[in-house]
Amino acid sequence: MTFASGGMIFIGLFLIGGVISGIRQGLKLLAAVAGVGAVMAITAGVMWWQ
Repeated sequence: MTFASGGMIFIGLFLIGGVISGIRQGLKLLAAVAGVGAVMAITAGVMWWQ
């Protein structure tokens, strides 16, 4: 695992927390945007993993 892949996976996990927070506060748009960002960040981290 490289530093870049670990960083992207960490950012993705951080954004998943944002999804949970957005759902709890009733901010569906925030949750959707954070969810898309989380999926993209985790996908990038996995693809960089090698």
